Amino acid sequence: MGTFLRRHRGLVPYLLLAPGLLWLTVFYLVPSLQMAVSSLWTGSLEKGYVFSFANWTNYTKALGRFEPQFTRSILYGGAATILTFLIAYPLAYSIAFRGGRFRNLLLFLVIAPFFTSFLLRTLSWKIILGDVGPFLGPLKDLGVIPSDFRLLATPIAVISGITYNFLPFMTLPIYVSLEKIDFRLVEAAQDLYANRFGAFRRVTFPLSLPGVFAGSLLTFIPAVGDYVNAELLGNPDTTMIGNVIQNQFLTQNNYPTASALSFLLMAGILIAVFVYARILGTEELTAGGV
Repeated sequence: MGTFLRRHRGLVPYLLLAPGLLWLTVFYLVPSLQMAVSSLWTGSLEKGYVFSFANWTNYTKALGRFEPQFTRSILYGGAATILTFLIAYPLAYSIAFRGGRFRNLLLFLVIAPFFTSFLLRTLSWKIILGDVGPFLGPLKDLGVIPSDFRLLATPIAVISGITYNFLPFMTLPIYVSLEKIDFRLVEAAQDLYANRFGAFRRVTFPLSLPGVFAGSLLTFIPAVGDYVNAELLGNPDTTMIGNVIQNQFLTQNNYPTASALSFLLMAGILIAVFVYARILGTEELTAGGV
């Protein structure tokens, strides 16, 4: 085997990629192709399905029927992404530049929620945001807010849950980018009469853009498709497209509509990512990787 590899060194990278490519083929490409076929079916589970390219109207019907859920998912996912950035950047900055000997402990605290089930973390927010929970209960007892005021089963609760659950996905990539920055560059900017904010704006933040970009994608993509937070913390008026897809697949057994919705969601996310990358600018990302 060793002799074969020495003679065919050009095959080594492909051999190393083979397990990953096999995994993606079996568990992503094949199911995606099956879902593409399913999206062009017509019929029912009881009577059987018939495939036809003429069934492309499944997409237009699904989009027209569930447009509010699509819009709501993008708004909730976008709001959660912005909130996670506003929380994660100062947090990552503090850990990277002020963490000192407690840096590893602080990083552990960031990822500590991952040791608990996603479902349990969301249920804990249901308790925290409850009408008589530890947050609203004391405020109502003191008369600060009306007794009928509530956060649970509102868009605020759903966005808060998404923000909390996906905060580490934003924090860690930003931390990695900040941790790689040579602080001498910041000191050089200050030596050239830049104040602390100017040095941050012209040096630190541009160099951290790869982390911001990666963190935004890791947060926005799963946030848009999330359905657990909307199910447990929301109400029928806060239903996201993930809830619709889950219902169409597992409850209604409407595979054509569910598959069409899944592809529309993927297409929408790809377009949003492309637009975001264009707005952020590839040159800035390249500069941030220096």
